Amino acid sequence: MIVKSAAFVTSAVKPPQYPEALHPEVAFAGRSNVGKSSLINTLVNRKRLVKTSSIPGRTQLINFFTVNDCISLVDLPGYGYAKVPASVTRNWGPMIETYLKGRETLKAVALILDVRRTPGVEEQNFIDWLELYHRTPILVLTKADKLSKSVQKKQRQAIGTTLGVDEAALILFSAKTRLGRPEVWSAIERAVFDEHREHD
Repeated sequence: MIVKSAAFVTSAVKPPQYPEALHPEVAFAGRSNVGKSSLINTLVNRKRLVKTSSIPGRTQLINFFTVNDCISLVDLPGYGYAKVPASVTRNWGPMIETYLKGRETLKAVALILDVRRTPGVEEQNFIDWLELYHRTPILVLTKADKLSKSVQKKQRQAIGTTLGVDEAALILFSAKTRLGRPEVWSAIERAVFDEHREHD
């Protein structure tokens, strides 16, 4: 994907606030500290399109962006380590699930994982959600630059085993070195444009 334009569209909490469904969408989900914002910024070649914060959990809304006026990237609220009120945390699950379940233009969901961490129940539940709602998963392991190649390989195998997926489906990524950027875009394009061609 050659990114010619990228722009913020709107933030939303519930369906009436979603933007008009003009383009196929790919959503990004993950724990609050996995580098989700940095990943999206790297994909679109912008340093600050998606705001990054040193405090996990600052993203408490569903944020919509458009790329090349042909595809939408959707930043979902992080979960896990965020220090936010319990009432806010309780609302995140229903807010995300409502979007995942009902958004007709949603073609794939990138689940972002820290390559250095073993996935927990939340990640396994999220993958179950995606299967339940027939959403194509794109599994991305961030912060790969923090590990040697041999440790990257071991962690990738271990994460694949924990999640019950083929390790070949796990894309190693680094916002710092841009490792994995072409692979993530290829996965997005397959999910979005291959389906369009099937229906042509």
